[in-house]
Amino acid sequence: MPSADTGASTVVAATTPVPDSDSRLTPGGPGYRRMSFALFLAGVATFALLYSTQALLPLISSGFAVSASAASWTVAAATGGLALFVLPMSALSERFGRRTVMTASLVVAVSLGVLVPFAPSLGALVALRFLQGAALAGLPASATAYLAEEVRPKALVTAIGLFVAGNSVGGMSGRVITGWVAQEWGWRVAVGVIGVIAVGCAVAFRLLLPAPQHFTPGSLRPRVLARTVRDHLANPLLCRLYAIGALFMTVFGGVYTVIGYRLTEAPFSLPQGIIGSIFLVYLVGTVSASTAGRLVGRLGRRGALYLAGGTTAAGLVVSLADSLPLVLLGLVLITAGFFAGHAVASSAVSKTATTGRAQASALYQSAYYIGSSTGSTVGAMAFHAGGWAGTVGVGVLAVAGVVTITVLGSRAARVERRGLAPIGPSGA
Repeated sequence: MPSADTGASTVVAATTPVPDSDSRLTPGGPGYRRMSFALFLAGVATFALLYSTQALLPLISSGFAVSASAASWTVAAATGGLALFVLPMSALSERFGRRTVMTASLVVAVSLGVLVPFAPSLGALVALRFLQGAALAGLPASATAYLAEEVRPKALVTAIGLFVAGNSVGGMSGRVITGWVAQEWGWRVAVGVIGVIAVGCAVAFRLLLPAPQHFTPGSLRPRVLARTVRDHLANPLLCRLYAIGALFMTVFGGVYTVIGYRLTEAPFSLPQGIIGSIFLVYLVGTVSASTAGRLVGRLGRRGALYLAGGTTAAGLVVSLADSLPLVLLGLVLITAGFFAGHAVASSAVSKTATTGRAQASALYQSAYYIGSSTGSTVGAMAFHAGGWAGTVGVGVLAVAGVVTITVLGSRAARVERRGLAPIGPSGA
């Protein structure tokens, strides 16, 4: 029986047992723990660098005397750079190898991280952040393709969940650390500290990640790449998954770009260090991402997406209250729903694509980070126009899109099953 998914297209069957001769990594087997920890650290470095300015936006606004929407470009530029370059970087990983591209990406990104604290103007800061995001583009798609090739299928959702959990830890630690450091020494020192932490993660990643055993080099010919991308975009299931990833990230990007501004205003009026500590709720995302495999096992893929969307929407509504405990509860629900939905959707992409996995993952990551850039910019504009309720409105519309797409996928799956059903004597 095919596993549940968000659409009616290609479904990966998991009924054939993996033979004992399968040399791919599996939980408890040799190399699996090293691989998991290495990619966890890569996820930490990626998100810590990518969102290093997000918790500092009120200070950046003050330092450069600019509005919230202008300062939000330090986040949107980084995620936009990643979105634009993730597909070309995935093509390089098909030719030169996943580990090689991931290592090079981290080296360039951490090198740029050393320059970010010295940006003389907002324009220079935005430009450096764009380049940093472009450099980090080699990580997400290459990592999921590496896992799809090196890990046994039954362990893939769990393995990708651990990588996504590293994203949540990186996002959390980056924001918490920058919040407290910036309170004492300013935002420039804060982003410099994140750069140093990322250097350590990059070194450990390269030392720990096992050499790939199942990678086959592909072609760099533009025509081959274009055909692969075209085939993926012609797959209705993949397109639905790309849209779901983008919409989930629109919610998340908008909420966490604006939350610092809301908490610095009345009735909260919190200092920068406390605002940074709010991001400890990312630990909830670490748990929800790492348990996504079990969630899919119990509810099916579509059921897991419904639950993730409902949890995110509930968090948005709860966060409207002018009570700090309720705002925190809302952030917990938003974070849990987002990371669960992201882990489910990204692992579904890796399972669905049987060829050109790096390109399939790259298209997902591109859509995902376009959602982040959109959420950061539109969320800040909505906050400027209508306060926190405006940002929440943007998030609710995005969650409604997730639910609508999943419902349409469910209907398409039923139609396909009926079309494949054997025709009886009555023609029914």
